[in-house]
Amino acid sequence: MQPNLSAPADQRKPNLTEQVMEHVRASVISGAMAPGDWYSVYQLADQLNFSRSPVRDGLLRLEEAGLIQFVKNRGFRVIPTTPADVAEIFSIRIALEVPAARRAARAGGAACLSELRAAMDVAAADDNEELFFQLDRDLHDAILVAGGARRAREVIDRLRSATRLLGASTAVSHRGYEDITREHDPVLEAIGRGDEEAAGRAMREHLISTGRLLVDQALQRTGGSEDADELWDRLTAGYLS
Repeated sequence: MQPNLSAPADQRKPNLTEQVMEHVRASVISGAMAPGDWYSVYQLADQLNFSRSPVRDGLLRLEEAGLIQFVKNRGFRVIPTTPADVAEIFSIRIALEVPAARRAARAGGAACLSELRAAMDVAAADDNEELFFQLDRDLHDAILVAGGARRAREVIDRLRSATRLLGASTAVSHRGYEDITREHDPVLEAIGRGDEEAAGRAMREHLISTGRLLVDQALQRTGGSEDADELWDRLTAGYLS
């Protein structure tokens, strides 16, 4: 289902389950939740003033994505995401999203792509990071749909949740909103003119660029001393030809 871009931003607020996931992500970034420490579902529900049902639903989605671990009578804990995890995530995304971009070009694209791209500019001008990256997610999702990769959407959604829990936004620290949107333009232009090879190539370059930056970010978070580019090349060896 395509997003309703005519709806104002306040109608695009996440549901309770998504709010739980976002709260855990923000807590990890702020240090309020530390990987490896144990937390109570009941306490989290009280803290958010939610019933336990959406809290459990949100945590189960995070567990499915491999981001937290539930243990009976102990609660849950956040599983740290390593640079190797990030490299593997982007290797999988490249394997799924590059052919989807090619197929989207073959199919003639999707009408909503230009609207989503324009909406990203508006969110960037408003400095609305949350909406900007939701639109980024919607744009990639729309390309998957246009490419007929409907089952891949769920896989990609879980993988993006994993990098999002890292606070994995490359904006500000590595590149600005304009840099990010410009990386999408060659993909969208190629899809629009039906150039399959160019669409696949541009998507691959975009994902590799983002993956390299997020490996560097994860490396900084874990205190590693390796060179990020060398680490990326080593971790993706055998995945990316």
